[in-house]
Amino acid sequence: MSLPLAGIRVVSLAEQYPGPYATLLLGDLGAEVVLVERPGVGDPARQFPAFHAALNRGKQSVALDLKSDDGKQHLRRLIASADVLMEGYRPGTMARLGFGYEAMAQLNPRLVYVSISGFGQDGPYRDRPAHDISYQALAGFLFRHAEQGSVEDPGSIAVGDLSSGMFAAVGTLAALLERGRTGKGKYIDVSMTDGLVSWMSVMLGPVMNGAPLADIGAEPAYGVFKCGDGKLLTLSIAHEDWFWRPLCELLGLPDAAGFNRSERVARNETLQGQVAAVLATRSRADWGAKLDAAGIPWGPVNSLDEVAADPHFRARGLFREVPDSDGTARHHVAQPLIFSGEHPGPRSGVPGLGEHTEQVLRTLPELKNG
Repeated sequence: MSLPLAGIRVVSLAEQYPGPYATLLLGDLGAEVVLVERPGVGDPARQFPAFHAALNRGKQSVALDLKSDDGKQHLRRLIASADVLMEGYRPGTMARLGFGYEAMAQLNPRLVYVSISGFGQDGPYRDRPAHDISYQALAGFLFRHAEQGSVEDPGSIAVGDLSSGMFAAVGTLAALLERGRTGKGKYIDVSMTDGLVSWMSVMLGPVMNGAPLADIGAEPAYGVFKCGDGKLLTLSIAHEDWFWRPLCELLGLPDAAGFNRSERVARNETLQGQVAAVLATRSRADWGAKLDAAGIPWGPVNSLDEVAADPHFRARGLFREVPDSDGTARHHVAQPLIFSGEHPGPRSGVPGLGEHTEQVLRTLPELKNG
């Protein structure tokens, strides 16, 4: 298939999670992604091989020692050939190495330069070290914890890493589109925490304007329930009377069928207990068939193995197998976007550390200033 980003070269010094996820998306869309890694060790995420492999298919790996003059000169040549430079160091690090935006824009005026950091390139927190849970906490993702004084684990998904990877990809595409009109590149400052604050817009907007939150989930049939076989399912009736009534008919709760949203919310604890008690009488498979037949929104709480085997995802082509450079077959989650009926990736496997160093450097022209 024709790939939207064919002919675009992305040079990435962004390691671990956000940058690799952003370049995974761009690479699947056709961009040539060149990873610049440290000789001998590479991306720190390589110490978790399966994690690293899930993010770095279809890319090339070039090992450069950026403490050496040769390594720096090779990186300049790479950047001069690039459409996009993505980096994930602490603010100021690239400038100290001699690769800040101003210098690189002089070297390559068409360059789209993307910096991903925890708190952005300026502001009082810019130099603070942190990981995902701290970004979530600062951005208000854990506001229920703050209200309740809870120390409960917020979960395993690094939403700050993932959201910043998505924003980095969106910003890159927007800057490339603008470059098509102006011929000039752009500098993009991606803050992991800022992205999470943006994702909190429907919570923060009301608070900043003195309005109550739209607590859509304050419903007796919006939550996780245990079935008779011990498996879990979710009901997701948020505010729809037209889903609540058939659910009550299905569960044998006719007295509750006429309650509107405000009446349900007022009786939330009692009604949720009644719903839970009925769901506990049958297996999840039984309830799933009945809920589907009644047209009621629900979903199984799947284990990771169940997600990988789910027939819907299989039918959608979300899982693909491609060989690594050593020939080892590896399963991947496909690019989720479908273009004219086709997934654009994955196209090739995971590179070994420094596997493409000679191949890539051999194709680069020497810089005019040496």
